[in-house]
Amino acid sequence: MIAGITTAILLATFLGGVGWAFSKKRKAEFDAAARLPLEDQSENTP
Repeated sequence: MIAGITTAILLATFLGGVGWAFSKKRKAEFDAAARLPLEDQSENTP
């Protein structure tokens, strides 16, 4: 019984995370994070 409840809670948490990651509201933020490694490093050095 406890194992089934735990599985259901973890499944709901996982699906919530997937929904959050693929949300259209977050697209611009994730696109900006994806470009970070490609930006010029000379701007960040003192």
